[in-house]
Amino acid sequence: MPGLGLDGRVVVIAGAGPALGAVLARRFADEAAQVVLVARTADRLEAMAAEINSAGGAAAAIPADITDEDSLAALAAQVQERFGRVDAVVNNAFTYPSMQRLVNTEPAHILQSVDLMALGALRTVLAFREALAEADGGGAVVNVNSMVIRHSDLRYGGYKAGKTAQLALAQSLATELGPEGIRINSVVPGWIWGDTLKAYFAYRASTKGVTVEEDYADAAKNSDLRRLPTEDEVASAVLFLASPRASGITGQTLDVNCGEFHV
Repeated sequence: MPGLGLDGRVVVIAGAGPALGAVLARRFADEAAQVVLVARTADRLEAMAAEINSAGGAAAAIPADITDEDSLAALAAQVQERFGRVDAVVNNAFTYPSMQRLVNTEPAHILQSVDLMALGALRTVLAFREALAEADGGGAVVNVNSMVIRHSDLRYGGYKAGKTAQLALAQSLATELGPEGIRINSVVPGWIWGDTLKAYFAYRASTKGVTVEEDYADAAKNSDLRRLPTEDEVASAVLFLASPRASGITGQTLDVNCGEFHV
């Protein structure tokens, strides 16, 4: 997807861990953006930044904890000092769901989900609010949400609470920060087919006594395309919404689920 107008722009990826986070970092770098990798694990960030830089991209690793306002303030100061601008923020932080019915989930686990994915995204936007408002053409925020907001699977109640809260905050922030030129949108993926999900499906298939191919087909049977979206397909949606090409879009959700849900 060349020509998105991201050349030289500074993109902060909060939750630049493995899987989708790594794909997002690489894809933004391929578009000639300057990528700031944010997560709590410094070693992993440094390795990711080194890989991108060795391939001719531009990436900086800055560890931070988005559940801690002081840590975020320090992050914002470091980014401003090093780059002097922020054009886009991607909120991709993730915590594994309890996989228990909501009635069997500890409230503390639900609060953890809300704190990281909803309030963490809010804190991150506010930490970079001033810089985003000063971005040329307006700043962009993209939250990576989840199709869990589209269903009520018994295993995902706590996770749905976090992602639903994240969406509500994103929509309200779009209204509040729109006058400052800041756009806020959400990408809502289905299952994201990549190495992490492949490993999970291999485990899940073994517990079911079926092949991975059979389990995949069962998971994809309700989608119009009869397949699951890839990491690159989800990343493409994020890059578009973060780019100047989406300059007239805010407060919206873009579902990437191969047609499993229609909204």
